[in-house]
Amino acid sequence: MRAPFPLRAACALLLCLLTWNAPAYAQANPVERQVKAAYLYKFAGFVEWPEGSFARPDSALQIGVAGNDALAEQLEQMVAERPINGHLVTVRKVRRGDTLAGLHVLFVGSMDKGAMAELLGAARGRSLLTVSDSDEAHLLGSMVNLVLVGDKLRFEVALRPVTSGRLRISARMLAAARKVQQEAS
Repeated sequence: MRAPFPLRAACALLLCLLTWNAPAYAQANPVERQVKAAYLYKFAGFVEWPEGSFARPDSALQIGVAGNDALAEQLEQMVAERPINGHLVTVRKVRRGDTLAGLHVLFVGSMDKGAMAELLGAARGRSLLTVSDSDEAHLLGSMVNLVLVGDKLRFEVALRPVTSGRLRISARMLAAARKVQQEAS
């Protein structure tokens, strides 16, 4: 006899919560993936891009995801029909060597250091909000780094690359950050 649906759902949720801190489940954890996707969507609403960043006033806001296809898929589902500041949102999976033209946000996930350095190097100086979940990427110039603090996913902001990209991050987002780094590390 199968357990009733509410009991199965509660067990599945409990299993997700129990594995939240387990590093081995970091890539596969659907709850963590949902939180990261929500952060990426929300971050875009707290950033001002310089004039000319959008081809037309009604152009889509493009979010690129490198090194985490499951996150890209989660984000696509989340942003469907949900505009940010009047722009529809599109999600693009980014691979090593792909152009970053047209992107407004780039998430750099797990990948080898060479690919990470190449992507972040190509993003440097562009009006492109770069977000990572790796200390290594943060040291290579990512603007926002997602970090696990206890059992919560938080974020840190490095202002130097933000300024060089001519982006403006809302004071509300900066106030919510775990840490705001004024200078390069």
